[in-house]
Amino acid sequence: MAKKSKIKIEPDNFEQEMTTIWSFKERGSWATHNPNYRGNWSPYIPRNILLRYSKEKDLVLDQFVGGGTTLVEAKLLNRNCIGIDINSEAIKLCKKVIDFDIPKAGNITLIKGNAQNLSKIKDKSIDLICTHPPYANIIKYSDGIKNDLSLLKVNDFIDAMKPVATESFRVLKDDKYCAILIGDTRKNGRVIPLGYRVMKIFLNAGFKLKEIIIKEQHNCKATGYWKSSSLKYNFLLLAHEYLYIFVKDKAKVINRTKKERYTVIDNKTGETCSLDDLIIDGIL
Repeated sequence: MAKKSKIKIEPDNFEQEMTTIWSFKERGSWATHNPNYRGNWSPYIPRNILLRYSKEKDLVLDQFVGGGTTLVEAKLLNRNCIGIDINSEAIKLCKKVIDFDIPKAGNITLIKGNAQNLSKIKDKSIDLICTHPPYANIIKYSDGIKNDLSLLKVNDFIDAMKPVATESFRVLKDDKYCAILIGDTRKNGRVIPLGYRVMKIFLNAGFKLKEIIIKEQHNCKATGYWKSSSLKYNFLLLAHEYLYIFVKDKAKVINRTKKERYTVIDNKTGETCSLDDLIIDGIL
């Protein structure tokens, strides 16, 4: 067996992000990262998420694992990680990008599965969710795989994300975080707020919103065709995405009854009595 070559395990001069605006002019090419999987996120994003919202040996979930960027960062940072994708080709690619050895490496588990049904994962077993779903059918990742969310139009995609949010809430431990990168789209010259609609789905599933991070896109340049189209049809290029950081707050049940006191005045007699008296007397 051929000996595996050494890899660069971290970016040069890396510093964690400290504000809610993230901008990475260089996509990042350390380790086995590459931009060949269309639409995958910069490794700087999962690196920052993993460092801030998890610790070594935590169990991380990426249920839209795609090209495996999250898996590579999890392995480099000594986080255990489950990667799920509906597409067999994505799973094959992930096996290649995680095929490296370092002294302290997280354990990686790959599952061909559906993000809407995480039946193989137990309740409250995940320490962090770190994922980048498709933006409806902006980029289609298959030619007709059943339950592939990248084949769905916006409204169908939104409906399909509801069980994704519910399952995410179920498998995540209390007081842990769920990070979702999502962007908007445009149709007939009008913005479709896909990011906002996905945020509402996760809030409705029970999550609370910890942070809204604006991630700048550097592949949207107003040159050539897009510059002339922007001016001709009067629209701006969508050059940002939303990184939502949700938290699953531990349910707090407070068994406390607060008794309000009210005074009622009889307009005719001027007499006063408490609201409690009226309730007891059967008047209210």
